[in-house]
Amino acid sequence: MSDNRNVILAIVLSIIVLFGWQFFIAGPQLQRAQQQQEIAAAQAQTDAALATPAATAVAAGTPGTVGADGTVFYADRAEAIAASDRIIIDTPDLHGSINLTGARLDDLELKQYRETVDADSPIITLLTPNGAPNAYFVEQGFVPAAGAAIAVPDGKSVWSVDGNNTQLTATTPVTLRWDNGAGLTFRRTFAVDEFYLFTVTQSVENKSTGDIALFPYARVARHGTPKVANFFIQHEGPHGVLGSNNMVSKKYTDLQKEAQVRFDDTSGWLGFSDKYWATAVMPKPGVAINALFSWKNTGSYDDYQTSFVETTPLVVAPGATATHESYLFAGAKEEPVINSYQQEYGFDRLDLLIDWGWFSFLTKPMYYLLTFLYGIIGNFGLAVMAVTVIVKALFFPLASRSYASMAAMRRVQPEMKSIQERFKDDRPAQQQAMMELYKKEKINPLSGCWPVVIQIPVFFSLYTVIFISLAMRHAPFFGWIQDLAAPDPTNIFTLFGLIPWDPTVLPFVGSFLHLGVWPVVMGITMWVQMKLNPPPPDPTQAMIFNWMPVIFTFMLGTFPAGLVIYWAWNNTLSVTQQYFIMKRHGAEVNLLGNILDAFKRKPKADEPTKP
Repeated sequence: MSDNRNVILAIVLSIIVLFGWQFFIAGPQLQRAQQQQEIAAAQAQTDAALATPAATAVAAGTPGTVGADGTVFYADRAEAIAASDRIIIDTPDLHGSINLTGARLDDLELKQYRETVDADSPIITLLTPNGAPNAYFVEQGFVPAAGAAIAVPDGKSVWSVDGNNTQLTATTPVTLRWDNGAGLTFRRTFAVDEFYLFTVTQSVENKSTGDIALFPYARVARHGTPKVANFFIQHEGPHGVLGSNNMVSKKYTDLQKEAQVRFDDTSGWLGFSDKYWATAVMPKPGVAINALFSWKNTGSYDDYQTSFVETTPLVVAPGATATHESYLFAGAKEEPVINSYQQEYGFDRLDLLIDWGWFSFLTKPMYYLLTFLYGIIGNFGLAVMAVTVIVKALFFPLASRSYASMAAMRRVQPEMKSIQERFKDDRPAQQQAMMELYKKEKINPLSGCWPVVIQIPVFFSLYTVIFISLAMRHAPFFGWIQDLAAPDPTNIFTLFGLIPWDPTVLPFVGSFLHLGVWPVVMGITMWVQMKLNPPPPDPTQAMIFNWMPVIFTFMLGTFPAGLVIYWAWNNTLSVTQQYFIMKRHGAEVNLLGNILDAFKRKPKADEPTKP
């Protein structure tokens, strides 16, 4: 009897353990695994939906042809816009339209910015419809859970206007409607503020007999590789902030090599960044997403995409309506506007739409100072000069130490030359004699370097601000400089326009044959500054230092005029500052003599010098 009781107790305990394991451990694990499979399948479906069709026998992108997915290709942007019904967008800063085919935002222009300084120049085009050359568009939507046969709208679905509003403005949103014919009605409401933020609210009305689960997604697609400066100071290309992955930036060439870069179970936003403009799709802050950067070549153009699918589905019960909200930034990288979005909506580090560089903790304060002075002075070029003066004043103590060290080196220059002559065939003895001279005169040849090294991050930050600043774009200075963000339009190789030819089209050397007045001024100021410094004892080093101004002059020939003016002004201040500090420390500074000596013919080694 006791044995039977023990057997029954063991069976009961086993059943309790079995069901407990199933309920508390195995069940949740299976549920999580199933959910992850659904998310992965949804992501795979999204990837397929977001992919551009492969090239067929008729080359994709040829005007007048149709791609494998039914996409019609057009000769130009205007033809593509005219080919479909649209909802007009008109705000103080934006003009464009929403395509009723696909309910896509694919036509957007920035009303406050023009392509050139000419008042009649076309305004900046940001987004362009699919099928047009250099297409660039944004799309939101849903993908069904794995295995669910649910018809959802795609890029070919034709939507209709729901309601009386037929124009999207900053005060009047627009709602579009699409019925799948199987009990589901999709609505998509677009709202936009007075600047560049779109709020996209999607709703699904379920008149079917069962629950449905849909995963929201959004993507930005860009066809063709845009022309970028590809300068290390500023990133241009796919980018985003993705939770613990922090800032993710991909060059177009890098994405071509990697094809796909995924970040699962993260959060944040992603899109494309140009020098002055950007797009970004954003779920609500904190919402978990699977993000994807992708590239493929269709045979006719490169197709770049940044996209995300949310990991939690939107579940709609029978007879119910569920809504989902996401956001889109599409516009100019205006710091006050972007910062206000970050503060108001809580978007994660949205301020990184602007590439503040490695020294952002210095670059941002420098930017605020520059814009503050610009508001007072009213000329961006003069504001740059004023900031340079302020920074020079702040670093005056460090510069004084640096130049004092140079003055000490100049005082002992005759003795250094004497040592070089005495021990010209014995380098170890020469170095030993030099060290004894430094010790006797209490000179540290490296002491003048550290103050300069400390200043480098600050001046690099100022340089970065000038390079990336939207305020500098099309900002006039004086005279012939009407756009500080463009190279100096003059060219000494055309005698400032007197010779009717374009030397920049020449192969190999053409890029070096644009040399305006300001780059030449910069080179002269750099050369004069070097004539203040003690010449290096090594002839090779001396030759390199002599050629540096020439090299930098040609390098900066195609740089924005604002940067070149800044550099020339900074050199001028440095020359003035260094001259007076070295004079104050008793060093003989014969700047004019040094400059004249540079043009004298130096005697050959076997040629006797004149008495």
